[in-house]
Amino acid sequence: MANLLYQQIEMLSREKHIEPEVVVSAIEDAMVVAARKYYKTEEDLRAKFNQETGQVDVYSVYTVVEEVTDPKKEVSLAEAKKKNPAAEVGTEIIAAKPTDVLGRIAAQTAKQVILQKVREAERDTIFNEYHTRVGELVTVIVKRAEGPDLIVDMGRTEARLPKREQSKLETYNIGERLRVVIKMVDRAAKGPQVIVSRADASLVQRLFEMEVPEIYDGTVQIRFAAREAGERTKVAVASRDKDVDPVGACVGMKGMRVQSIIRELRGEKIDIIPYNEETVAFAQKALSPAKVTRVQITDPENKKLEVIVEDSQLSLAIGKKGQNVRLASKLIGWDIDIKSEEEKRQEIEEQMTALTAPATPLTSLAGVGAKTIEKIEAAGITSVEKLAGMTPEQLMEIPGIGEKMVDKIYQAVNRFYEGGTEAAAATGEAAAAAEAPAEEGEAAAVETTEATASVEAPEETEEASQAAEETPVAEENATEAAPAESKDDAERAEEAKS
Repeated sequence: MANLLYQQIEMLSREKHIEPEVVVSAIEDAMVVAARKYYKTEEDLRAKFNQETGQVDVYSVYTVVEEVTDPKKEVSLAEAKKKNPAAEVGTEIIAAKPTDVLGRIAAQTAKQVILQKVREAERDTIFNEYHTRVGELVTVIVKRAEGPDLIVDMGRTEARLPKREQSKLETYNIGERLRVVIKMVDRAAKGPQVIVSRADASLVQRLFEMEVPEIYDGTVQIRFAAREAGERTKVAVASRDKDVDPVGACVGMKGMRVQSIIRELRGEKIDIIPYNEETVAFAQKALSPAKVTRVQITDPENKKLEVIVEDSQLSLAIGKKGQNVRLASKLIGWDIDIKSEEEKRQEIEEQMTALTAPATPLTSLAGVGAKTIEKIEAAGITSVEKLAGMTPEQLMEIPGIGEKMVDKIYQAVNRFYEGGTEAAAATGEAAAAAEAPAEEGEAAAVETTEATASVEAPEETEEASQAAEETPVAEENATEAAPAESKDDAERAEEAKS
């Protein structure tokens, strides 16, 4: 019977991949819990499993002391010597507790404790085994579905394939074999701890390592990979040997190597790109199959690039729903702003126009007070055009400008632009009225200059005299026309009375 019990323990240990000592320890702990529940005592209880007899003995343990303060856990030296003449202060004395009196409830409690301890030991074993294998390629079998997630069999344990880690264009059937990568091991998960993935970029890298010997032995390296599962993957490769073409090694003869990976990924497109240390050259290759005209670094600190392509290549460079440029941005680690040559030309023209166009002063805005204009000008905004190009958030950053004032400013700007020619004409009339006194002063200055010039240039005096003669004639004509008009008005008035 004893051998049979221990055989069962060893069998359970092999099945759960845990040590037999762990199961024995769980049985001992379970017996202690059952005895404590049956005897309802706070004594220090311990259990011992005997492999030869198969018996689990429970003991009460007492510490030998000179003066007893806790009778449930301590015993005097005199009492201890009665049971063991060799007892000394500090040693322990044990007293056996009968276990044959433990009933069904105690046995059920022991069973629950054993199952819990074995389960915890099994989870610890799985975590210790798989947490060092994250990123490894494994083959699994689809076992069952739990909602949108799949539970797969890894052989020794079960793993979870969440919905977010599944390829968008793939469907899975029960019993189907899949190649997945171990994404992570979650020790706190209630169900399977191992999380696997079919959507991670590392899956493509592991598949290339299997198919391409140059990658496996380190001659060719996969430097970066960006993936949108089920649609497209971009892989940047570099060679450590100048005589080995990294792209050709990955593609294989007649594309056999890369085609086997595409079949495994069920038709997913793969772009293999040569890696380059220079960001500009790398960005040009990363946007393939589109042909890039030029690349310019616009913000080195924030890693931003501006890419110019031909008009016919713009849609190809952007890709379906922006996929190509998005993957290229992930691959190189820079933000990419892609423009066509026509868009860039228009942008430059607008900038040149803005630089050469006359700036309209802020005083031209009707409905905006002088104090508000002073606040805006203090922030460096000196023209209506520059003010119109600002966002409400930028305006509210100006000290003294609130939300209501922003609305008022925008209404004034809209009225200015909607007025168009009329506003410009009104502005011109006001300017002309302001300049009228100045013109009179200028005319006087001109007369003085002409008088001076008459002394110096006798020939011009004749022309001036002719102009002076013509002037009275014009005045006489104007005088004659005025009475004529007044006579006509008088005649009309008499006719109206009659």
